[in-house]
Amino acid sequence: MKAYPNSEVHGQLGMDLRDYFAAKAMQAIIGKSDDVSINIVEVDNWIGDYAYVVADAMMKARNTNE
Repeated sequence: MKAYPNSEVHGQLGMDLRDYFAAKAMQAIIGKSDDVSINIVEVDNWIGDYAYVVADAMMKARNTNE
């Protein structure tokens, strides 16, 4: 499944829906983090991974609700 199926992203039509969900989750995770706890090490260690955990949960919920 693609997000924006008629748009070109990096030479391909659309964007993978899981990546789209992860990007939205990462935006929210970073937005809710305070300036003291956020640093580059934490970003590398957990924010990206956690964004995909959230995205996978969203994909699972989406598939079970179809």
